[in-house]
Amino acid sequence: MTKNRKFTLVSRPDGEPKPSDFALVEEDLPELEDGSFLVRNHYISLDPAQRGWMSDAESYMPPIALGAAVTASAVGRVHASKNPDFPEGQWVVGLAAMEEYSVVQAGGFTAPVDASLVPSPTNFLSVLGAVGMTAYFGMIDDGKPKEGETLLVTGAAGAVGSLVGQIGKIKGCRVVGIAGGAEKCAKLVDDYGFDAAIDYRGKSQAELEAEIAAAAPDGVDIIWENVGGIIMDAGIASINEYGRMVLCGLISEYNSPEPVGTRNLWYLISRQATIKGFLVRDYPPRFPEGIAQMGQWLAEGKIKHDEDIEKGIENSYDAFMKLFSGGNQGKLILDVSPEE
Repeated sequence: MTKNRKFTLVSRPDGEPKPSDFALVEEDLPELEDGSFLVRNHYISLDPAQRGWMSDAESYMPPIALGAAVTASAVGRVHASKNPDFPEGQWVVGLAAMEEYSVVQAGGFTAPVDASLVPSPTNFLSVLGAVGMTAYFGMIDDGKPKEGETLLVTGAAGAVGSLVGQIGKIKGCRVVGIAGGAEKCAKLVDDYGFDAAIDYRGKSQAELEAEIAAAAPDGVDIIWENVGGIIMDAGIASINEYGRMVLCGLISEYNSPEPVGTRNLWYLISRQATIKGFLVRDYPPRFPEGIAQMGQWLAEGKIKHDEDIEKGIENSYDAFMKLFSGGNQGKLILDVSPEE
């Protein structure tokens, strides 16, 4: 009988996740029911949001049950099927788990994809997946970029942030990115076309405010926020009248015992600016629209993207923790493909 190796949550992390919070287990696969199908996962998406799902605090996703495989987006091929809409061999993408095989029930969120249309199936977890759709719809619908405006992106070297900045450039914005380290800052300008980059490491809020003001002397019209903490407060200090902040993430706080919060909300009042949380979960019906546009920009060379691929389900913990050390370069993906 086929065995399934899975990366499971055994205790809820207190602060930074520890190896003891997880276990790699091997189980027999259950029998398929009518309408269900078995996916052999090939690539698993590693995302900061997973840290939140490990908590039992209120969230937009149910908490991962103790003993269950860690929830994750994945792309793979149908290995066995009792569903005529998902024949064996079909590539699919959907919300699954950090495991080698996933049993998918009828009526779920898994959708077929045509792997022949992309250089690599991993693209359905990055530029043409939830990452790309977050950047596209968050910027277009909530950022509302206009030519001549200034866009500030925090966590700019990450999978979402790098795409957000490039979309801003396509729409005619001046784009300033904040990232950690000289190498990532150089990449923002040299590879992704940002107008300026700021290295946040070792700097106080006052120093960050001064660097943002120097890079955006006319102020900031749009803030794409991925980080939170003093980086978010520094950005808010430069927001223009009627500016917009798209709040996508707070990665600096995910492992904090207590929320940090922001102390600069007064600027939003005095400048009549807005802040709006963004989740891509409302957009799957519009994904074909976003995929078509992102695919066109990709084909035209207007967008570049990077993928950082680790290998092996047994390396799940070390790969996941790269999200919080800043060690990844581009979209972090775990390759759990079967041996050829």
